[in-house]
Amino acid sequence: MPLPTPTLHTPRLLLRPFTEADTDAIFALQSDPTVLRYWDASPWTTRAQAERFLATCKQIEQEGTGARVAIDRAADGVFVGWCGLVQWDPTCHSARMGYCFDKAAWGQGFATEAAGALLQWAFETLDLNRVQAEADTRNAASGRVLEKLGFVREGTLREDCIVNGEVSDSWVYGLLRREFKLQR
Repeated sequence: MPLPTPTLHTPRLLLRPFTEADTDAIFALQSDPTVLRYWDASPWTTRAQAERFLATCKQIEQEGTGARVAIDRAADGVFVGWCGLVQWDPTCHSARMGYCFDKAAWGQGFATEAAGALLQWAFETLDLNRVQAEADTRNAASGRVLEKLGFVREGTLREDCIVNGEVSDSWVYGLLRREFKLQR
């Protein structure tokens, strides 16, 4: 059963469904080696990868397994990143969260603001009990974002990624419904 991707507003951001018009912006973001420094995949090298990402966004919406939203600054409509909930399991009331932001948007609280809005929507709409996220152990900024949202670091996945020949560990975070403070 389809799960329509939400359109959400925060004081500084617009979270919205991706469109084909986002192809160049998502390609620019995901092809930046600085942005993907701690990602579990290499930077994109072809526009076709952006097209596949957008197709996957539509696919998870149609399958009802999650939602990925494009994030624009409300003040000027500039694309600053994306946030998503995937692997929604209605039986276990769980999902996984991920996000990626342009380096020009780092350090401004956009990740916390956007992820908080998407989490609120998810807890209210999907009847979630648990959301899981992972962050490379070298990415302290992402860990701080998750902790600000109420996620608890639950463990470390040792040497779970090898990207561009570099081995890395990941922290596993969990957020339970009762621990999330809804943003009203």
